[in-house]
Amino acid sequence: MVRSFFEYADDDPARIAIVHTDGQQITYGELRDDANRIGNFLWDRGLAPGDTLACLLPNSYQLMAVVRGATQLPLYLTPVNWHLTAPEIAYVLGDSGAKVLFTAAPFVELAESAAAGAGLPPEAVVVLAVEPEGGASRLTGPVAAASAALPRDREAGNRMLYTSGTTGRPKGVRRPLRGISPAEAAGAALARARRYGADHEDGVFLGLAPMYHASPLAYADQALDVGHRVVLLDRWNRERVLEAIAEHGVTWLYLVPLMMQELVALSEDERAAHQVGSIRSIVHTAAPCPPHVKQAMIDWLGPVLVEIYGGTEGSATVITSEEWLTHVGSVGRPLPHVSLRILDEDRNEVPAGQVGTVYFKNEDFAFVYLGDPEKTAASRLDGHVTLGDLGRLDEDGYLYLSDRSVDLIISGGVNIYPAEIEHALLELAGVGDACVVGRPDEKWGESVHAVVVVDRPGTRDEVAASLDAELRTRIAGYKIPRSWAFTEALPRSAAGKLLRREVRESAAAPPR
Repeated sequence: MVRSFFEYADDDPARIAIVHTDGQQITYGELRDDANRIGNFLWDRGLAPGDTLACLLPNSYQLMAVVRGATQLPLYLTPVNWHLTAPEIAYVLGDSGAKVLFTAAPFVELAESAAAGAGLPPEAVVVLAVEPEGGASRLTGPVAAASAALPRDREAGNRMLYTSGTTGRPKGVRRPLRGISPAEAAGAALARARRYGADHEDGVFLGLAPMYHASPLAYADQALDVGHRVVLLDRWNRERVLEAIAEHGVTWLYLVPLMMQELVALSEDERAAHQVGSIRSIVHTAAPCPPHVKQAMIDWLGPVLVEIYGGTEGSATVITSEEWLTHVGSVGRPLPHVSLRILDEDRNEVPAGQVGTVYFKNEDFAFVYLGDPEKTAASRLDGHVTLGDLGRLDEDGYLYLSDRSVDLIISGGVNIYPAEIEHALLELAGVGDACVVGRPDEKWGESVHAVVVVDRPGTRDEVAASLDAELRTRIAGYKIPRSWAFTEALPRSAAGKLLRREVRESAAAPPR
């Protein structure tokens, strides 16, 4: 059976690969040719094996073509979060060593500003747009003039995504280039698709979450290796998603718990009115899913949910709906290539039922934090890494998360790291000290709450508004505190250590 994107493109070039956000359809043959043009363009630009390129692109055909074109070469591709400010993007470009930045409307001006801030020449920014059907290339710009023949020196590349941490500065999660062919890489994609019931050849994947995130992009790209049609939406919208499922006969999709909460908020009559019977698999990750929400999804759609626990650093466990129904609240058992350990504060293994820090070793996804050997070393033990989560194993080997890294804020499935916001606050005039924590939020799970020692004129609301406005020039909008508290001093230990737990406990109370 044919099982790779390039084989599908050669054997059935008229097969629909992408339904762009404006409804345009692009075939496997057209996507293959544009991917090859991008690959040849990158070699022509002087990139060499091991180099990095970046993309600042919306959910789009352009993004899918760049991913396919770049990852058939021994290069690193860094998708950039388009919510970031130009200085934040410039840091990622500089830290990653990106030599080319692909972009498209509406992010061209942002890309040009960020590239200039990173010291890249203007020609490093390459703007792409989608051409109507009938042209030689479905992409505009300099890549359209490149050869559509297979590029030289083909070898599977890797995506290198950025993840933040307690230091506040994001770091690239860099995996070694494996020295395998694109076809061999496709075999690994098929194995993953089997795991979550998405290996049917007549599949239709719905891409609805921002694809600068690891999972939404990975699943959309994997879908092409099993011959699926990938339908793209520019953003999450409950009604538009339900319409797209019915219109395109969507067979699988990726959701985060916040999206599922919106779906199950529909009344029984509203749910019955929507045509969702084509769905065979829903993969969910990113944040803990309230059990009642997951149960409601299963009651509505059947046992089609597959949950994966992990992070940008790699996946650790998986659980099907059938397993979850007999192990409610669990995030599953280790994947076949993963070893899992639960350790106490002294890094000794604890027995089943006892809570400790979760460590895992994913043999398929070895990595380092780019340029940060100290963070790399601190995150692991005997090859096992931790995301800072606390959990326990039951007698059957199922993992239950009881808590997670106390510093990390998960808002709507997005990881937000307090240190980065605190550092930005401390750069502002009049701010003497700052602590950022997560506050319980019924809709988002958590929202960002800042407690600040500040010396500025004005009322409380005026000071909060001025801090908000100045922060927006430094960090992305989703990181901006949604609530503020002002104090004369933050609680600290005798040694000067910030007592973040006390701040978090006070934040759980309603705003004053």
